[in-house]
Amino acid sequence: MNLKKLVPIVFFLFSGLRYAEAHCPLCTLGAAAAAGGAAWLGVNNIVIGLFIGAFAVSTGWWISSLIKKKYIPGQKPVIILVSYITTILPISKLIPSIYPFYISLMGDYGSILNRTYIVNLFIIGTIIGGLIVSVAPTISKKITAVRQGKTLPYQGVVITFLILITIGGIIQIIQTIK
Repeated sequence: MNLKKLVPIVFFLFSGLRYAEAHCPLCTLGAAAAAGGAAWLGVNNIVIGLFIGAFAVSTGWWISSLIKKKYIPGQKPVIILVSYITTILPISKLIPSIYPFYISLMGDYGSILNRTYIVNLFIIGTIIGGLIVSVAPTISKKITAVRQGKTLPYQGVVITFLILITIGGIIQIIQTIK
C-alpha cells in the first residue's frame, strides 16, 4: 500500500478517538510482548500486525498523555500517527505479507468490480490492532458505569488483551482454514 494513501486513512481513523487516559506503560509493554510472542510461536503475519499496531498506537497515546502542554493543533492525533508510522513502516519491510484479493462482481476483468487487488495483511492487522487499543478504554468505562463506578483490578489491560487475543485467535483460525 502506498504511504501517501495510508497516512490520511490512519490519521482519520485515530483522530476522532478521545479516550487516551487509560493507556499506560503496562498496556504498551504487554502489546509489544504479545507481538514478540506471536512471532516466536509462528502466528500468521496479520495477527502479528494486530499486536504491533496495538503497540504502536498505545505508545502514541501514552506519549501524548505525557505531554501536558499543547504545542500544535491536533497534537494528540499527530503524535499517535507519528508513533504508528515510525513503528509500522520499518517493521513492515521485515514482515512481507502481500495477499491477492480477487473481486468478481461484474464487468470485464480489469474493471473496478472485477480485478485482483493486492492487500498487505500485516498493515491491515496493524490498523485493526490500533483501533482495538483505541476503543478498549471506552468499553472499560462502560463496564465501570454498569458496575456503578467499580473497576476490577487491571480492568483496562485485561479488556484490551481479551479483545486483542480473541480477534487474533479468530483471524488465525480463519487464515489456517484457507
